[in-house]
Amino acid sequence: MSLLKLKSGTDIRGTAIGENIQLTNEAIQKITVAFVGYISEKLGIEAENLTVCVGHDSRISANRIKSAITGVLNALNVKALDCSLSSTPAMFMTTVEGLCNAAIQITASHHPSDKNGLKFFTRNGCLESEDIGNILTIAENAVVPASGDTTAQKIDFMSRYSEILRDKIKKEVNASDYEKPLDGFHIVVDAGNGAGGFFATDVLEKLGADITGSQFLEPDGNFPNHIPNPENEVAMSFISRAVTENNADLGVIFDTDVDRAACVDASGNEINRNSLIALSSVMALEGNEGGTIVTDSVTSDGLKEFIENSLSGKHYRYKRGYKNVINKAIELNKQGINCPLAIETSGHAALRENYFLDDGAYLMTKIIILAAKLRKEGKTVDMLLKDLKKPLEEKEMRFKIELEDFKPCGEKVISDLEEYCKGFSFLTPADDNREGFRVSFDKEHGNGWLLLRMSVHDPILPLNIESNEEGGVIKIAEFFYNFIKEKGNLDISAIKKFLDK
Repeated sequence: MSLLKLKSGTDIRGTAIGENIQLTNEAIQKITVAFVGYISEKLGIEAENLTVCVGHDSRISANRIKSAITGVLNALNVKALDCSLSSTPAMFMTTVEGLCNAAIQITASHHPSDKNGLKFFTRNGCLESEDIGNILTIAENAVVPASGDTTAQKIDFMSRYSEILRDKIKKEVNASDYEKPLDGFHIVVDAGNGAGGFFATDVLEKLGADITGSQFLEPDGNFPNHIPNPENEVAMSFISRAVTENNADLGVIFDTDVDRAACVDASGNEINRNSLIALSSVMALEGNEGGTIVTDSVTSDGLKEFIENSLSGKHYRYKRGYKNVINKAIELNKQGINCPLAIETSGHAALRENYFLDDGAYLMTKIIILAAKLRKEGKTVDMLLKDLKKPLEEKEMRFKIELEDFKPCGEKVISDLEEYCKGFSFLTPADDNREGFRVSFDKEHGNGWLLLRMSVHDPILPLNIESNEEGGVIKIAEFFYNFIKEKGNLDISAIKKFLDK
């Protein structure tokens, strides 16, 4: 197998346990050799002068992969520091705090327990997609040195990272009891058996919060309770139920490696996807009046209206992929455009004030600070979202492209849709089509919109539909089916099944 098949945007991902392992010890060793050579040249530091931190989430293949990495680092005379169970954002912070020149996080985010992967960081942030491609290309022919000692000096950076978050809360809440600013505040945390349990015990509880009802804090790479994913309906139902059953003020849920998060209010109402972007925008635009919020392409019309009308900001819809929105925000700032936040509906949120790092724990820290301040005024965070209009109906469907060379096919379908829609007066194409094709339907023909785009990595055409009326999604789906039914090389069973119901 070509190692290039392990590339997933800015990550490396593959099967790590079972019969068809892709992330074999040899594959990991070759990738580590390539990474050391690549990063040594990029930073201008000889390998023997490099220090690399290695951490991992709760996946059961983590220790095997870590040993393969540290064995190579030791053989190349690179100083290896073992951070053990860590969040992905914390691993980036090891470079900011000066512990190392580069960091490796072993994680596959919310993917199933048999998967794992690698993320790489320097002080400048996560490596780019191009960097990952170069490393994997080099790795194809890398020579693995004789196996070295696989042990590494252990460091407890998560304690320091937790301290950073605690200090931020203490400083910004500035309560009369400075050391216990969350006293009397009941917050439930769901870590999904990933790496996020520290947030409950080492951050919130130490600041006086009642964390009764917090669940799945113990790391377990089999993820026995639910998928650790804030986008997942089942996962969100768990945290919503935990909040209401324990009469908590707020609930927080993380993905496996804590770079994504969501929350629920005291009534158990979800604050994720568009609602999370709206709340994050409220915070980001404070002191940044008229600032620009960069999001992915599937955000709702109601969100755009909220950002631009209620918050007097600007909404810049861009592409799916957390690194895409982050890089666009960085680019806009370099152009002199005030852009304090890049955020995806998936829960990846990166604030300029925090190195444009997508950090779920940092975002939840900001929300908890806001909630604590509002509590003094007898208010709650959900009150800030009263003007956010939500669609009455929404639906996502995915169509597999049944060709090995899938991109030209997908791009043609999208361009054909754009041309097809020109023949209907009740349609209005979006004026910010930066990914795929988005078009709005008037009140007589569905009262909503659809977006057809290419998946970031896979041979898939995702279709998103939203409507502001009952039955509107069906109307829009029927319109789209009349277009797509004539297209070959596509599995359109999803829309057939939806319309048959």
